[in-house]
Amino acid sequence: MKSELKIGVALSGGGVRGISHLGVLKGLNEAGIYPTQISGTSAGAIAGAMYCQGYQPEEVLKIIVETNYFKFLRPAISWTGILKMSSIESLFKIYMAHNDFGQLKIPLTVAATDIKRGKAVYFSEGELIRPVMASSCIPGMFEPIEIENKYLVDGGVLNNLPVEPLDGICDFVIGVNCNHLPEESNITNMKKLIERSVIMAMNYNVYSRKAKCDYFIEAPGLGKFGVFDIKKASQLFQAGYTQTMKYIEENPSILELSKPNKSTLSA
Repeated sequence: MKSELKIGVALSGGGVRGISHLGVLKGLNEAGIYPTQISGTSAGAIAGAMYCQGYQPEEVLKIIVETNYFKFLRPAISWTGILKMSSIESLFKIYMAHNDFGQLKIPLTVAATDIKRGKAVYFSEGELIRPVMASSCIPGMFEPIEIENKYLVDGGVLNNLPVEPLDGICDFVIGVNCNHLPEESNITNMKKLIERSVIMAMNYNVYSRKAKCDYFIEAPGLGKFGVFDIKKASQLFQAGYTQTMKYIEENPSILELSKPNKSTLSA
């Protein structure tokens, strides 16, 4: 029996590292904890959309592994990006044909960044796929996506852990970050220097919102994985699942979220 508590889960962005979110969701579900609302940025928006659609975490992992995501990308002839994200819209439509927030089984909010106005924007109703794509639109790599006269890029630029849409609505909020960095790293080249610097900035964005979470799950060392390292998908999934099981063991109070209300038991 599921709890009647309103449980929100906020999922961070982080490229392919977001696959670990699926492992976290699997672990929570096995413990009897089922989100009643999800918010997500970038990879967290994609994982959240698929889960809210009704796919089991393992099903989403299988889809990711079997789908050649990169074949859907096309070069962009533009100063705003080197790739067109709009070309993968057809891929999303295979798995979310209704293209409507209102048709999801669990309410979802996705965060994006209005690059012209310098503001975070949130989508939770109406058209689904383009907002999810906008939330994942890495600046400089993908052309911004225009929605309602707003030029949108990756939500992680301003909000990489969108707890705000859950605040005041949910009884408990679980934050999930997929970008944990080792305390020290051997910086041997420019690429590693830039990657570590970007992830540090992303994590500062996340940790500034950590206090808004009742529980915070972060699998260690995921920052070492590349943004597009899809070959590590199963490893990332397992890392999220393993850390969630460990977190539940070390924080048994979270299991209170799985218990039905007394009113339910007496009904």
